[in-house]
Amino acid sequence: MTGLYEVRTEGNEIFYTDTEANHLIQGDLIDTRQKRNLTEERLEKLSMIDFSKLPTKDAFTIVQGNGLRKMAVFVDPNCGYCKRFERDLQKVENVTIHVFLYPVLGQDSVEKSKNIWCAKDRGKTWQDWMLREQTPPAVQCDTSALKRNVEWGQKAKISGTPTTLFVDGTRLPGAVDTAQLEKWLAKP
Repeated sequence: MTGLYEVRTEGNEIFYTDTEANHLIQGDLIDTRQKRNLTEERLEKLSMIDFSKLPTKDAFTIVQGNGLRKMAVFVDPNCGYCKRFERDLQKVENVTIHVFLYPVLGQDSVEKSKNIWCAKDRGKTWQDWMLREQTPPAVQCDTSALKRNVEWGQKAKISGTPTTLFVDGTRLPGAVDTAQLEKWLAKP
């Protein structure tokens, strides 16, 4: 819009100002003709993540069916929404899921994440905990990946679990049902 400039803060908040910065506008910029929230669209674009740059060495992978569709999810083992999301994920076919343990809900989350990460079969141990409440056995190994996941997630402004990332760069915060997930996975 002529004479209006976008100002972003470090936390990805968007404000608008005039050419002399005499006025600051806080709130959404709406295109009334096209009925589009331009601020929301801009924030979505700013929060996109290059899927190819995800540190997948610090994740474990679960493949369902042929695994042709891909996604990544940041999850905490003590997150109730993550457990619900994991149940819904079981209904999704032909997907590769990169699971990033993101223990942000306290020390018990850190301990469970360490035990899941150190398990011989991380995917099975994860699902045993999330779907069947089978506590992961205590084991030891190098768990520095968990610290890197938290650091990476904080830089990427991942503020809650679950957070799902798609190949097209979009992110979807929160637990969504199977129908919504299928819709997102169907995008080219």
